[in-house]
Amino acid sequence: MNEPNNPSGGTRLQARVRTLRHEAERIASIELVPLDGVMFPAFTPGAHLDVHLPNGLVRSYSLVNAPEESGRYVIGVLNDPNSRGGSSWLHEQLRCGAALTIGAPRNNFALDETAAATLLVAGGIGVTPMLCMYRRLREQGRAVQFVYCARSRAQAAFLDELAALGGDVVLHFDDENGGRPFDLAACLARQPHDVHAYCCGPGAMLAAFETACANAGVRHVHIERFAASTPAAPVEHAGYTVELARSGRALFVPAGKALLDTLIEAGVDVEYSCREGLCGACQTRVLGGCVEHRDEVLTQSERDANDAMMICVSGAKSGTLVLDLA
Repeated sequence: MNEPNNPSGGTRLQARVRTLRHEAERIASIELVPLDGVMFPAFTPGAHLDVHLPNGLVRSYSLVNAPEESGRYVIGVLNDPNSRGGSSWLHEQLRCGAALTIGAPRNNFALDETAAATLLVAGGIGVTPMLCMYRRLREQGRAVQFVYCARSRAQAAFLDELAALGGDVVLHFDDENGGRPFDLAACLARQPHDVHAYCCGPGAMLAAFETACANAGVRHVHIERFAASTPAAPVEHAGYTVELARSGRALFVPAGKALLDTLIEAGVDVEYSCREGLCGACQTRVLGGCVEHRDEVLTQSERDANDAMMICVSGAKSGTLVLDLA
């Protein structure tokens, strides 16, 4: 579907844009403060929030600032040339003083603050969740290395903040290294096997990172994607029934139709954003039935538990699916 997202439900916060700042080529930071003076909800490193735009789009952005700063949220936004209207609107239309509706932070990329050693690898705009993580670990005096890669220094955001934090920061800019990408295999090979390794960046970097982790025997691997690792395949199923436990309604999901579309058309109040199984906005409790998981949020153990699903991309393998919905 190419229509704009129009999610409903979930916590809504009213925010005002206090500052807009140029951070790098095509990257701006946006500082949001509570519109009504009430403190924002707390968040943890790696969290992101949904920004509800006046043009009807909803987009998710990682929080950059320190979690203890309850009076503000700061996000970094890349003006993506392939934007579907979200980042381009924020770069071209947003002004200081404007009011925005945002969602409460949620975290699908949580930091293990107890790890004996941590490696953070960021590519381009993937620096945004990593900067928050790095700041926390530096404050705690933890062993952490930060690797930040970009095509050029001009395209790397938040370099001043990283320099102020100090510590073990490795900067790699392709144009200063003969066009060669950073050697992830060598970097991972130097890490202890119990290191917690995190990566956020473009798809090619994530693939190389996962391969390097596997080859190096790194067990604790955490990644966050900008887009689904493979294009979403057409929804294929023979049709099934979904029961809404709170209302007792039963809906039939016809063959080849997405569960989310069926729920929306039936007027069910559900929240959603990315439609790619990435952001976690549509996570819904499963009370019965067998889920066919197609998301990139849940771990294998969470999938095996069969008690939660992302309704934007997942569905039922067959029969009847019972959801905690009205």
